[in-house]
Amino acid sequence: MSLIKAGSLSQLPPGEMLELLHGERRIAICNVGGQLYAIDGVCPHRDGPLAQGALHGTAVVCPWHAWEFDCTTGQHDYNPSIKLEIFKVEVSGDDILVDVA
Repeated sequence: MSLIKAGSLSQLPPGEMLELLHGERRIAICNVGGQLYAIDGVCPHRDGPLAQGALHGTAVVCPWHAWEFDCTTGQHDYNPSIKLEIFKVEVSGDDILVDVA
């Protein structure tokens, strides 16, 4: 397990997202009603930055062309063959930690 600090809970209110940059990797962290989820932060359509998009419930909407992914599963909303990688998220005190291994 390789936990990386992504930020703090105080930076990520419910209904919002933040982006973790780790090397060449972008990860979108979503707060859905107080539950945290993390998915690959790059849209496979045109490499849009997902964390800069919108979060509607569990749906992450790409800011560039409105592709949608479920942040709990990584699944694309219309094409089940498209699925983003998901990452385990832990909270320690106020720290949001993501397993990037």
